[in-house]
Amino acid sequence: MRTSSTIRTRRTVKRGSRTAAVLAAGALALSLTACSGDDDNGGGGDKGDQGGASKQPASSVTLPKLDGETLEVAAVWTGTEQENFKKVLAEFEKRTGAKVTFVPAQDPIINFLGSKIAGGAPPDVAMLPQPGAIKQAVDKGWAKPLGAEATKELGENYSQGWQDIGKVGGKQYGVYYKAANKSLIWYNAQVFENAGASEPKTWDELLDAAQMVYDSGVTPFSVGGADGWTLTDWFENVYLSQAGPEKYDQLAQHKIKWTDPSVKEALTTLAQVWGKKDFVAGGASGALQTEFPASVTQTFTGGDQPKAGMVYEGDFVQVNIGETEAKVGTDAKVFPFPAVGDTAPVVSGGDAAVVFKDSKAAQALATWLASPDAAAIQAKLGGFLSPNKSVDASAYPNDVQKKIAEALVAAGDDFRFDMSDQAPQAFGGTPGKGEWKTLQDFLKNPKDVAGAQAKLEADAAAAYGG
Repeated sequence: MRTSSTIRTRRTVKRGSRTAAVLAAGALALSLTACSGDDDNGGGGDKGDQGGASKQPASSVTLPKLDGETLEVAAVWTGTEQENFKKVLAEFEKRTGAKVTFVPAQDPIINFLGSKIAGGAPPDVAMLPQPGAIKQAVDKGWAKPLGAEATKELGENYSQGWQDIGKVGGKQYGVYYKAANKSLIWYNAQVFENAGASEPKTWDELLDAAQMVYDSGVTPFSVGGADGWTLTDWFENVYLSQAGPEKYDQLAQHKIKWTDPSVKEALTTLAQVWGKKDFVAGGASGALQTEFPASVTQTFTGGDQPKAGMVYEGDFVQVNIGETEAKVGTDAKVFPFPAVGDTAPVVSGGDAAVVFKDSKAAQALATWLASPDAAAIQAKLGGFLSPNKSVDASAYPNDVQKKIAEALVAAGDDFRFDMSDQAPQAFGGTPGKGEWKTLQDFLKNPKDVAGAQAKLEADAAAAYGG
């Protein structure tokens, strides 16, 4: 499952703004510190109030009557994430009279859509997790520009940066319905307490905390290496903080090669965790068989003797914590990804609604997904973050989630977008290929920095066209 991402600034927004990154990172750190430990709710939100859709206030968004219309929405979401999104679709059905069917898609979704289109049955709307996938859909003539109402709703509720990453050739194609803060490390509070470890602010402090956890008898890190995207996220946080935003933008556009010394430095730094004996649960072979959801649940199952003390990933980790007995803010706590270089990284990703059938119903659904009402429904259910600045923070189910959401909105245009999501999907978003595969191989053999660089560059050159 490719789930949305960490707060990183997209290459088209305030390129090279180190000051912006510092401010955004500082806001995130302050917000998480302010809410640490005072939350009573689990990651799934208020489990006694999951009905959701019908309890939302009357909407200001104008939706047409669509009695008798049918739509299909495709996304790679599964489990709780899919069920919560279906509540948002149910409210759209209630307000318009349309019937919406959720179509489970496979990664990479662009390939799934290609097969559906070849068979003459494209979905009306698809949720695309990469700007690169949006561009591919536009280049192939599949995606349709947003209509006037959807564009108007988007303009009222989103910062310019979030609008821009949904544009191709100056036209608006994507509504970033869901965002992710991917610069977070979640930890088992009891494990840290037993080890005498505190929340680190720098990479060296992270390594020290990890050693303390190890010395207490618990493996420090859980890594969901079976899902290659988790490994690209690790790399991107280290690279952004260490190399800086200017280099990050250049690498994201393949204006510098993956054989650049800055990539060598980042991989060497990653190897301090991935290559450290007994620092990763199950070792490399175990991590490569561990999918992302299990990497979370094994960190918060087993009381103070879990399989690992920490797990890196975005705010959406809360959905999986909600499947355990741990409670966010008490048993499960979080700190910003530590500074590897001068400043802590701030990276984001997201899922954009893109129209594939230019119909009144499809455009209405895009308009709905750009509204604060739609986002508030899923926000209340937990494990979800919206870049929609008109969503009231009170919609989120716990203090941790509220503060993460407030930090995202406060960052405005000052974020870096997930690098692999900006790349052509063949390089940055395909299981078993490109960056995902090479970083999985690097997890297995972290000593082969030069080999990993050479393979990354060869695959990037092919995907970017030289």
